[in-house]
Amino acid sequence: MTQVQSQKTIFGHPAGLYVLFFTEMWERFSYYGMRALLVLYMTKYLFINPELGKEILGFEAIRAGLEAVFGELTAQALASQIYGLYTGLVYMTPFFGGVFADKVLGQRKSVYLGGFLMAIGHFMMAFETWFFPALLFLILGNGCFKPNISTQVGALYAQGDSRRDSAFTIFYMGINLGAFFSPLVCGTLGETVGWHYGFGAAGIGMLIGLLVYHFGRKLLPGDLVSDKKRDESAETPLTANEKKRIWTLIALCVLNIFFWGVFEQQGNTLQLWATDNTNWSFLGFEIPSTWYQSFNPAMIFMFAPLLDMLWRWQNKRGSEPETVTKMGIGCILAGAGFIFMILAAKVVAPTEKGSIFWLTSTTWLFTMGELFISPIGLSLVTKLAPLRLQSRMMGMWFLSSFFGNYAAGFIGSFYEKMSKDSFFLLCTCLGIFAGLAFIATKKPLGKIIKEAEGK
Repeated sequence: MTQVQSQKTIFGHPAGLYVLFFTEMWERFSYYGMRALLVLYMTKYLFINPELGKEILGFEAIRAGLEAVFGELTAQALASQIYGLYTGLVYMTPFFGGVFADKVLGQRKSVYLGGFLMAIGHFMMAFETWFFPALLFLILGNGCFKPNISTQVGALYAQGDSRRDSAFTIFYMGINLGAFFSPLVCGTLGETVGWHYGFGAAGIGMLIGLLVYHFGRKLLPGDLVSDKKRDESAETPLTANEKKRIWTLIALCVLNIFFWGVFEQQGNTLQLWATDNTNWSFLGFEIPSTWYQSFNPAMIFMFAPLLDMLWRWQNKRGSEPETVTKMGIGCILAGAGFIFMILAAKVVAPTEKGSIFWLTSTTWLFTMGELFISPIGLSLVTKLAPLRLQSRMMGMWFLSSFFGNYAAGFIGSFYEKMSKDSFFLLCTCLGIFAGLAFIATKKPLGKIIKEAEGK
């Protein structure tokens, strides 16, 4: 691996970590800003206007294809399916983007390419006709961008460097900083000024992220693809130990699907609940409902440091949960969050607007669950994956999110077909089931992970 030329550090970490932090922050600003508006844009504007439907390239073909499989779809069910496909494919393409970077383009050029494609996609969202082509640009761009930014974080540190987990936690904070501000900016513009202003702001955010990356490029590690050309052992067949590590990752990825299927309801059915069944009046002001999308990242900032302190304290006492156990706890917490929504569905009539307490409580448990699974998973990939396959294995981790995000869209299509309390009970059961499955695999998978961590 090419090492960073400058070993300058900031707060004990390579300066390049903060370049990646702010690059990812702006990319997530663009992604979550667009996501905050997506379901509302489809259900409240794009899909309820027959004249607009005729102008959208590919709309009739996509609707006909989905209805051929799932039967006739209402505007909400169709929007949920498209939301699931879009957010799912956003996490599918990084697998291929990782392969492309490893074998052809390298991490740096892949990041540039991905960023430009996403910026174009966001700006195309300003035109109803180009809705589906815009989603395609965003999907392809994310595929090039996402795995290669995360891989570069791991490449800043030598194997066995104890700062790696901490680095991914800091990097994860950058993700959530962008996710926090984007609904406040893009969501407010979209709901109060015009949908296309919100999408345009997301595109500007992506361009700012590319500028940060470009001007900080000298602080970043070199491309792994360049190192392979000089490393004759790079194409050595996988060892038995490496195969065990890869199979461990695959097993964790399969269980990870259930977590995202539950968690991603935040951008789908829970956003609809926030809009249709939540009172957002505050001191005489009507707050945009898309601000709900800022709850989760705000809570990440509030509780991530506290959870980190807890784990350090447990580590000193020898009682810190193992990695697989943490991931299981994360799924259980995400599922348990829907218990509040079951109660909300019983208290709030379908035509009424209830307290914000229900969403706040649910999101708090979601957040705690996310902290137990998502940043830990990113770090784990860089520990278990063979060096020459890291971008591909990072892509595989995101590939599990493809199935999870599509599952979120598929599950969400039942939001209007089932009673609300039954729908939320389904989500509760899925999360808890996945958590128990994680914990059941603790012994065999935990041993392999400990070996990779040198414990």
